[in-house]
Amino acid sequence: MSGVLVALGIGAAGGLGAAARYLLDQGVPERWRKRFPWGILVVNLSGSFALGVVTGAALAEPLTAILATGFLGGYTTFSTASLDTVRLFRERRFGAALLNGLGMLCATIGLAVLGIILGTPLG
Repeated sequence: MSGVLVALGIGAAGGLGAAARYLLDQGVPERWRKRFPWGILVVNLSGSFALGVVTGAALAEPLTAILATGFLGGYTTFSTASLDTVRLFRERRFGAALLNGLGMLCATIGLAVLGIILGTPLG
């Protein structure tokens, strides 16, 4: 597959990933989202696990690039999670800020490792 086609596939998959993130986040009731960024937490946890599976499966390169860089790159969001942590801190909700910041970081790393372990037999 040519580099141009791979780039187009990454772009299309990235758009789909971003749309999936938006829909999942908006699917969380508003009153819950105001209390804690549950949608973004679920997005980043599931995205880290999925990226681990894709990495562990060692798929053919064009498919890996389209899934990992494209879809999962558009789906997951470190910047939104960081902004949510700052917002919680500014609201003086220190426990929630700590859970969202450090808790999400530790959980996403753990789920990425688990995904690699479980995905490796697939490759």
